[in-house]
Amino acid sequence: MGLKSWLGRRRGEEQAAAVPPAPTEQDILAALNRVNAMLAEGNAPPVITSRVQRIARTIRDTLPQLRHLGVGTIESYSVMATATDYLPEAVGGYLRLPREWADTRPIDGYKTSLMVLVDQLELLAATMDKILDAANRADAQALIAHGMFLQAKFGPPSGPDLTLGPTP
Repeated sequence: MGLKSWLGRRRGEEQAAAVPPAPTEQDILAALNRVNAMLAEGNAPPVITSRVQRIARTIRDTLPQLRHLGVGTIESYSVMATATDYLPEAVGGYLRLPREWADTRPIDGYKTSLMVLVDQLELLAATMDKILDAANRADAQALIAHGMFLQAKFGPPSGPDLTLGPTP
């Protein structure tokens, strides 16, 4: 221990812990691929596989849109955490159980492990859908704002009338 570090400790200064970098888009996609491999290796039932594939598809569709939501937002964190932590943990917990036991024995009131996992996957899917909608709304709002700008700059459209019905 050097004099500088000893003095820093004596003054109560904490040494900064090394913080790992945030997962990249490639890391997120790799995590989704690992979950798919877990499903195949664990011989997961179709009801689980289809829900996980839906979540993964929504995450893949959302990734390019995340820049509109902003870096460090709760939405971008939720997408990253779902792909790298929440989804693999839920699926892995289920797949570690013996299949017959997991699919037939109640563990939470009347719900089996399979039913509990389906509920968790439905919640993750609904959350990812909301985040994708929010990201796409940002693009839609930008399109509307640009149209308003063009209309203010150049006036109303002067092309052919495309409305349906008889002309006055």
